[in-house]
Amino acid sequence: MSVAPSRPSAWGEARSPGLSYQQLLDADTHDVPDVLRLDHPRYLGSEDIDASRYTSRAWHEAEVEHVWQKVWQYACRTDEIPEVGDYYIYEIVRDSYIVMRTEDGIRAYVNACLHRGRRLKDFNGRCSEIRCAFHGFAWTLNGDLQDIPGEWDFPHVDRDSFTLPEAHVGVWAGFVFINPDPDNTESLEEFLGDIVEQFEVWDLERRYKQAHVAKVIHANWKIAQEAFCEAYHVNATHPQIMPYLGDTNSQVDIWDNFARVITPGGTPSPLLDTEPTAEQMMRSMLDVRHDQELPIPLDETATMRSVAAEASRARWRPIAGADWVDAMSDAEMMDSIDYTVFPNFHPWGAFNRIVYRFRPNGDDHRSSIMECIFLAPYQGDKPPPCDVHWLEEFETFTDAPELGMLGKVFNQDLFNMAKLQIGLETTRKPGITLGNYQESKVRWLHHRLGEWVERGREQAVHIAAGTAGAAAAARGGR
Repeated sequence: MSVAPSRPSAWGEARSPGLSYQQLLDADTHDVPDVLRLDHPRYLGSEDIDASRYTSRAWHEAEVEHVWQKVWQYACRTDEIPEVGDYYIYEIVRDSYIVMRTEDGIRAYVNACLHRGRRLKDFNGRCSEIRCAFHGFAWTLNGDLQDIPGEWDFPHVDRDSFTLPEAHVGVWAGFVFINPDPDNTESLEEFLGDIVEQFEVWDLERRYKQAHVAKVIHANWKIAQEAFCEAYHVNATHPQIMPYLGDTNSQVDIWDNFARVITPGGTPSPLLDTEPTAEQMMRSMLDVRHDQELPIPLDETATMRSVAAEASRARWRPIAGADWVDAMSDAEMMDSIDYTVFPNFHPWGAFNRIVYRFRPNGDDHRSSIMECIFLAPYQGDKPPPCDVHWLEEFETFTDAPELGMLGKVFNQDLFNMAKLQIGLETTRKPGITLGNYQESKVRWLHHRLGEWVERGREQAVHIAAGTAGAAAAARGGR
């Protein structure tokens, strides 16, 4: 295979041999959107990441206090609560929220009764009031106290202040986010930053939830998530896709609260010893045996990438409309455009459909929940969103037929995850070692986690010092 010289990055470190992603875009048969022409690497150092971040209960508690109880996080889609009274239960570690459509918009209530603390809602649904099943205390959909059975016995309850506590709510591209921090002053738009503009070309609000598969993973949430933050693992974990996936030629871009990895399709991995033919690339991509006829004929005058891109357009035209589809580049038809919004939300660009979410499995820092959602374009009336398909302990991702070929790929990732957790519990090496470029999105995640935890600790110390000072002043005044 002919190999081009490595291309230097913005900080002087070499990138992989072979075509850079931007060079691949130069050969596109269609106009490439400006968002894909952005090239925004960021060097965050090369120090090891402390392995205790995956294994330590103390680090888990720091994440709970300073991240999960403070950060904007994806809860549900707007079309999952389309009517007034519809609600969706969102849970993160020990906290539970009722995300509800009201006459005044979407609100998110802490899912606990103010009388004795019983969970107010156990399942997603619709209601005309929020009534506790234990003693019958009830609130309106706007969170105001509505009814106290035997109210004569509660003269000490002030109706005006006995309202349901709320989390902040924001909506972007059809996604509902909540922020549990009552002191938060940063809007969702400010938190998201430039990703809002970057996704305008793909209009994720104009999609419906076609599939939603969830599974408990026996590994820390970061282990599960990091398998989808880099393509460096493809050669060892997914070797069958190397003939058509430019794994180490991925472009990694880092901003503040979001980052992305773009992995090109229809171009071979530079790690292969021989260059595959166009037919071999196509068979690998379509998972077609050598004794079967290719469903997509190859044109000797065109590249496999452009032929496959046109086949993808043909697939999407009846679903999304020719005007939208034909304006898209080969890159948008072929490439994995995987964004991550800190800390755990992965919307993909173009018609990839994929959205990932990774979160702790309740309060267990050694297990997590992995969710794969498909957001599909449509024409005409918007189809209703699907329910969540929870895989059982004994099931794997191939037991979710709605995932198609992705199920096989996910199972290869699943094979590693629990073993990574076990290895990190066993290792005598105090940290994990990351590549400077290919794994820079993993490093970015830990960089941001460290910033949030350290900032939260500093604020706690400052508050404690202020409280101690006030107490001392009060004692001195007596």
